[in-house]
Amino acid sequence: MAPDRDDDLDDLEDPYDDEDEDEEESPQTEVTIEVTGLSLYTHHGVTAAEREIGQRLILDLRLEVGECDATVTDMVDDTVDYGVVCERVALIAQQRSYKTLERLCSAIADRLLGDFAAEEVWVKATKPEPPIPLPVESVSVEIWRQAGE
Repeated sequence: MAPDRDDDLDDLEDPYDDEDEDEEESPQTEVTIEVTGLSLYTHHGVTAAEREIGQRLILDLRLEVGECDATVTDMVDDTVDYGVVCERVALIAQQRSYKTLERLCSAIADRLLGDFAAEEVWVKATKPEPPIPLPVESVSVEIWRQAGE
């Protein structure tokens, strides 16, 4: 009787069979939440006139959330709700007046890190019509912070 061909194949080593190694982990998924063009009327500026009259400010935000359960659960509660982020940023930008965009961006970054589960935040504030006597499209300031700093 001829040997069974399947028995012969069972004796061969499979170079791709890594039984001794741990189960392969699923790839890590890093989540970034980005808000672009949040337009608010604010009262920030160096001059008293800027702070009194006010002007439009455009805010761009990025929150590095890292791994979050929403990639699996599809639940807003398992991630950072960008609607709530926008509301919080609007409150910070409109509740008081800062002379510099640097201070405003710092206040927003600190609050976002304190209120949301983000590893890093990036905040950019742009004045589309800055009060300077030269023709420019806009001026902006960016702040980047990591949690725990």
